[in-house]
Amino acid sequence: MTLEVLLPAGDGLERYRLVGEPVARGTYSPARSRLAFAAAHVVADPLGDNSPGAPAVIDWEHTLEFRRHLWSLGLSVAEAMDTAQRGMGLDWPATQELIRRSAAEAPDGRIAVGVGTDQLTAANRPTAGSDGPHELDAVIAAYEEQLGLAEEVGAQPILMASRALCAAAESPEDYRKVYDRLLGQSTRPVILHWLGSMFDPALDGYWGSDSLDTAADVVVDLIADNATKVDGIKVSLLDASREVALRNRLPEGVRLYTGDDFNYPALIKGDDDRYSDALLGIFAAIAPAAAAALKALDDGDLDTYDRVFAPTVPLARQIFSAPTYYYKTGIAFLAWLNGHQPGFSMVGGLQTGRSLPHLADTFRLADQAGVLTNPELAVQRFGQLLRVGGVDA
Repeated sequence: MTLEVLLPAGDGLERYRLVGEPVARGTYSPARSRLAFAAAHVVADPLGDNSPGAPAVIDWEHTLEFRRHLWSLGLSVAEAMDTAQRGMGLDWPATQELIRRSAAEAPDGRIAVGVGTDQLTAANRPTAGSDGPHELDAVIAAYEEQLGLAEEVGAQPILMASRALCAAAESPEDYRKVYDRLLGQSTRPVILHWLGSMFDPALDGYWGSDSLDTAADVVVDLIADNATKVDGIKVSLLDASREVALRNRLPEGVRLYTGDDFNYPALIKGDDDRYSDALLGIFAAIAPAAAAALKALDDGDLDTYDRVFAPTVPLARQIFSAPTYYYKTGIAFLAWLNGHQPGFSMVGGLQTGRSLPHLADTFRLADQAGVLTNPELAVQRFGQLLRVGGVDA
């Protein structure tokens, strides 16, 4: 059956005929050749007050069901990361419950959780309500609280890049003070997290320098001095050559988890000497394709690996286009089109972060990538979106 949908194009609408062949459904075992985490989003309760600035109200049934979907595909879950809207709608009380609920259901060894400092707010700065930075000791204490939760639930910690630390630190030595303390306390190897300013402008100059080369030196020295406490580092700079250069400098046994949602196929494939593992937000949007590609890689079938992943890259570049920090809207949009959540709503009202034409292009590329798993439902739901948006289709 040929499916068609009206999509915004230019100043009007065009009749778009779906051409994609959905990636075959199925269940998969975890990949043998790579570690692969999908950074999962949260589903907003459609009856909750999820307006900007309000505490997050989460639809727990669909949020957890989406994680079961990812696990069934052999992917591990990176929980409570920026994809889950940390610092963009998901507050710390909701984050704690998310981590506890998700960890309680996770298969052994297949969950890592974000450890950050987002419980620090203007209200609890030394001078309440001030715009000044928190003290480093307060940043450390916030990290320690969240690290304690990760260890309590038995999940691998991901030491997230911290806005509060970026604001408080005056030098690379301040970063070393914080990270050395945390790594010394962790009872298991952690994943470090380098998130570029395109994902969060408040992280500009992370690691104590505006120079990415200098920042990389700080990271390499930190890892070398704490190699037994670092499982790996997730790098989200959207710069493949810089990632490869850093990967080649890591001590033996320390992983590079690519967070490059533009160049992941080549980085995961790697070369004869080195490759990247994966910790990616885009894997939540293209989960069936990611699972199929990783299985092909396990089987040594590089042609299939390339064929499955290639059409997902234009989709990823669309979802993560500038302003990149609104990529979460595209992740939730595809989850809605594919029936993983009842409505296109997000905590913090972030569903307004992308325009209707942007979402139309996302629809086209998702179809061409074969990740509209239920095309009939996707067509029906995009028609609903047009009508709600005031388009007579």
